[in-house]
Amino acid sequence: MVARRVAVIGVASGYGAGDPACQDGSEVIRALRFLSDLEAVDAGLYWDEPIRLALPGPADALDAVENIAGQLADRVGQHLEQGDFPLVIGGDHSCAIGTWSGVKRALGASARLGLIWIDAHMDSHTMATSATRHIHGMPLASLLGQGDPRLSGVAGAGAKLLPEDVCLIGVRSFEAEEVILLRQLGVRVYFMHEVRRRGLSEVFAEALCRVAAHTRGYGISIDLDALDPAEGPGVGTPVPGGLLRADMTDALALAQGDERLLAVEIVEYNPYRDEHFVTARAIHDLCRSLIP
Repeated sequence: MVARRVAVIGVASGYGAGDPACQDGSEVIRALRFLSDLEAVDAGLYWDEPIRLALPGPADALDAVENIAGQLADRVGQHLEQGDFPLVIGGDHSCAIGTWSGVKRALGASARLGLIWIDAHMDSHTMATSATRHIHGMPLASLLGQGDPRLSGVAGAGAKLLPEDVCLIGVRSFEAEEVILLRQLGVRVYFMHEVRRRGLSEVFAEALCRVAAHTRGYGISIDLDALDPAEGPGVGTPVPGGLLRADMTDALALAQGDERLLAVEIVEYNPYRDEHFVTARAIHDLCRSLIP
């Protein structure tokens, strides 16, 4: 296996969330050098220039998310073409629209992309079903080709993922409309009660087989609110009863060194809620478990 240089892309965006504080998360990780020891990995790790809103004057949430997602899709695609391994640090979870749309475009129209989505939430609302209309609750639906065409159309019109190539892990907070959509589409959801019963490593290994079975490669999208708030308080929308850090690192290590793993994103870090930088250290541990 040829080692790939890790290109860290910070996304300064909280436009998809009710609380914009996550927009500062990636810069805190960078400024305080929480990933500095990973610079010594085989091919190296470096921080690219952060993605920021590139619109003059104030923008509404949809304009902002569309703009940032478009920039991020371009950047992720460039790094893949260069042979790099993109590591996206958000930002709210709406940035996933850009990350995985960029990966899909780089793979080509005929290639299938798999995705493991680790999250307390389903993120599968549309503008028609969301009571808050916060776009960070919509990125998975958008990637599956549902909802507003300005979101599903980033880096090319239409769905970037097939439902059978997607798995959600750790879900424990959701609305009925999201359940109905994912059930109708046939997306595999590992709710938290199943994870507790079977163990995260077993669930993750099964999901890995599923998303890699018929695809050119796969990605992992980690919303930090998947962690239990006791171990990850610095998140946008904490939900009790979550995953433990040690279990997550053990599970993610199953993908370490896998050439089929194309990119990773870690999102929803809110540094203003992160007492003693507990969550920042969790980000380091999650990255360490994936990067050989």
